[in-house]
Amino acid sequence: MTVEEKTRSTSKFKLVGAKEVGYNVKQVDQFLDRARAYFLNADITGAAITSHDVRTASFEPARRGYNAQSVDAAMDRIEDEFVLRERELLIKAEGEQAWMMKIGKTASVLRSRLHRPDGERFRRPSRKGVQSYSIADVDLLCRELLTYIEDNGELSVDVVRRAIFSPVKGRNGYEESQVDAFLDRMVELMASIDTATEKQA
Repeated sequence: MTVEEKTRSTSKFKLVGAKEVGYNVKQVDQFLDRARAYFLNADITGAAITSHDVRTASFEPARRGYNAQSVDAAMDRIEDEFVLRERELLIKAEGEQAWMMKIGKTASVLRSRLHRPDGERFRRPSRKGVQSYSIADVDLLCRELLTYIEDNGELSVDVVRRAIFSPVKGRNGYEESQVDAFLDRMVELMASIDTATEKQA
């Protein structure tokens, strides 16, 4: 068995073709091993890993790497598990009311931005020519998020996780970093709400 065949037979995920680019295998394996050890309390010396760490983890591109879609789907499931455990730990330590207050506080902060008029929800880049997000695309998602929060609209957290906006230049769009940070908080909130709903079902 060649080295490549051995690697493929022991891989956690499907590997892309020899001429294709996927996620760096070593980086993915190391992160997942750390996350699993921490989740199972086997890693008592390493730094704590949170649902936020899982959500924001990134891996370098590499030839013959892991299929990105497979890894992303697994990371979403792992994030949900971490959210569930964080909820359980907080409830155990401070009671269920503390968890509900946390969700309510986050929702209030996010709602205030969602209520801003179209075209005014996020900053415009200060530098000319820098890439930014289409205002129309971002505002469309924001309106859907507001419906989700205030009217119990049906919107999957995966839609927000996988949101893609058309690129524009400079002040013709919203600043990417601010939009990304907001959506990161939104995913955190939606995952928390989903977890609470599943517990009540």
